[in-house]
This record gives sequence, C-alpha cells and structure tokens, in this order.
Amino acid sequence: MTHVPQVKIPAVYMGGGTSKSVFFRLHDLPEAAQVLGEARDKLLLRVIGSPDPYVRQTDGMGGVTSSTSKTVIVSKSARPGHDVDCLFGQVSIDKALVDWSGNCGNLSATVGMFAVRGGLIHRERIPRDGIVAVRIWQANVRKTVIAHVPVKDGKIQQTGECELGGLALPAAKVKLEFIDPVCDAGDHGAWDSDGAMFPTGRMVDELDVPGIGILRATLINAGAPTIFVNASEIGYTGSALQEAIDANPEALVKIETIRAHGALRMGLIAHVDEAARRPHTPAIAFVAPPADYVAACGKEIAAAEVDLLVRALSMGRLHHAVTGTIAIAVGTAAAIPGTLVSLAAGGQALESVRFGHPSGTLHVGATVKEIQHQWIVIKAVMSRRAPALRDGWVDVSGDASDGHGSPAVGALPVRFTCSSRFDL
Repeated sequence: MTHVPQVKIPAVYMGGGTSKSVFFRLHDLPEAAQVLGEARDKLLLRVIGSPDPYVRQTDGMGGVTSSTSKTVIVSKSARPGHDVDCLFGQVSIDKALVDWSGNCGNLSATVGMFAVRGGLIHRERIPRDGIVAVRIWQANVRKTVIAHVPVKDGKIQQTGECELGGLALPAAKVKLEFIDPVCDAGDHGAWDSDGAMFPTGRMVDELDVPGIGILRATLINAGAPTIFVNASEIGYTGSALQEAIDANPEALVKIETIRAHGALRMGLIAHVDEAARRPHTPAIAFVAPPADYVAACGKEIAAAEVDLLVRALSMGRLHHAVTGTIAIAVGTAAAIPGTLVSLAAGGQALESVRFGHPSGTLHVGATVKEIQHQWIVIKAVMSRRAPALRDGWVDVSGDASDGHGSPAVGALPVRFTCSSRFDL
C-alpha cells in the first residue's frame, strides 16, 4: 500500500457567536488550494472530517452541526479601504460538498480578531487599549463588514460581560457593522442579485408548494437570501425547540420543499432539484408574534421581552439559536412595513428589534431607506461575543481558581494537525 505523507498546515480553531470554524491564512494553504477548485474543497473536507456516513466527524475538526462544520480563509486585502479578504465555506457533514454561496455573520466577529492576532493588521493601527476597526471584504457576497475588535494591553481582549443566547459563558463584545448587506454571490454562488433586496419586487409573495398549498412568504436578500414564512401556516406556534423539528423527518422534508420553491422564486436556482446542491442558501425561517416560551437552557422567556419569535433552519436542521446572516435579514425585514417579519412584530417599522430564538433572545438593528419605491439597507448592526481561540494553547482566565488563588487549569497544549489522504 502506498503511503501518502501528511500535510502540516498552520490553522486556528476559533469560535464566533454561536459558530466555530477552522481558520487559515490563504498563503499557508498548499499552492493548489490557494484558489477555488477541487483541491481546496478536498482539503477542507478532510480537515473537517466530511463526508461522514456516520455523521460524527470523529476524523476531523467538525462538530457534527452546521454551526461547527465551517471553514474560513483570510488574507491581506488589495482592495482599497479594506484590511483583509475573507472567504467562508460551509462544509456538509454527510456529503462531499463545500457550499461557497453565502457568508457566516457569527464568524465575521472572529475574522476581525483573527486578522489582529495573525499579523494581518499593521501594528501601528492597534491601540494599547481601545478598539481597532477591522474592515473586511466578504468575498462570498462581495460586501464590507466592519468588526470593532476590543484591545487590552496591546492584545485582543477575550474576557468580558457579553452574554449570548446559545453560549454558556460571557466574553468580550465585538460590534459588527454590515454595510449595504444586500447579497451579491457572484462567482462563488453563481448568482448575481443586481442589488435587489426583494428579488420578486414584492414584500410578500404567495408560494404554491406541492403537498402543502399556498403559503405567504417574504423573500428577502439581506445578510443572506432568506425565506420567511408564518409559523402558523406550517403548523407551528413559533416557540419550537430543536427536537420538535429535527426529530420529525416529515417536518424537515416539508420545510426543505418550501425552501426549494422559495429559492426557485428568488431566481437562485433554475429547477427545484438544484436546491440540494446549495443547502446553505437561501436560508429559511418561520416567524410568529411574541409569546411566552422556555428556551433550550431552561430559561423562561416572557412575551414582553421580545418583539417577535424566529425559528431558523441551517443546512436542513433547526438552528439552536440563529445564524448571524439570518439575524441581519430579520432586522432588515422588521424595519420595512408590510413584510411578514414586520407584521409578526406588530406591523410597525422597527429600526431595532429583539427577537426570541430557541436559546434566548437577540438584538439587531438596521437602517433602511425607500428610494423611488425601492428599499435599500444602508447597514445592519449587531454584537457578537468574542471567540475562544485554539491554536495550540488554551488560555484560561486567572479567576478560574482551585480555591488557593492559582488557576485551576494552566496553559494546556491542545495542538491539532490536519492530515491529508490525497495528493494536492
């Protein structure tokens, strides 16, 4: 048997919001994988541990959910007014597929921190104490994201009091600004939106879905191409948790069928069968008016705490919280009267909205404007919790004490090596 030598590639395993990903600097990748194509996809699939028919990803860095089966490639930007370029790949767990058609809003916070920590930002730009604004060119959707990265003693700040539904521990806050977040997938997604927030020109469409009937839907292109439907029209109250959806194969098939027909209406695909080849976009979510519910962690969420309820699916499963890009779509749609999101929130145009998801609540704002009967979004703003960093060492806060004033856990080596079983 021929032995194929391992390929050792510098990488960082980082969280961001409710997601985790393996991050690479572009120039650290093997030459064949520095461009889009089969070599890159094969490498990233091997790193994550896909495709895995056992759906465990034991052989890779994936975490067996769409939130943790991700890769990000970052490089210095040659584009004026930008610091770094970012390319996001959503890796399928059980299929040999890397979907390049969209962004990950959660990991946008991490891109800024990775850039500062990885030497991709000029040292004179980094304050001793304060905030460094990292301007990111998001290559998947060809848009600008500004990550406001906190710095303490000349290093990125990770500890803090920012809490996020779906995450157990607080950390530092990273403010994100998504500038003109109407998506343009271009070369990576094989789709050009022509700058249309509503691809059909309507804020509410009617979808005729076989086996389901006529459904009202808001088809919006902001953050990520997203399909919003009313929870009540598909048999839900809007307070569902993961097990209520994911344990029901019929429900998953029904929602995926709606997604496919929404994708067709949005012009993302030419035939409904093509939806399976781009599972990351469009996203689909269902909305409902405020109601009391119990989050996955057992916390009681009162109707008075939220403007509406949102349940979003990611890669064919109910997300345990909500993706950052869908949050942008929620915030944008809530600011425009007449969308299903705005109607679920009471019918008013809200420049700032707090919505309930399976793990808690999230606040997002959007600045929109109507020009000649066309809606545009100037920017969307939200904050994410700073990520954990794992690039060979785990740094534990000094207040994690064993009762004698010393850290309970010191600096533990957690090196990981991504191996290759193919020729690049």
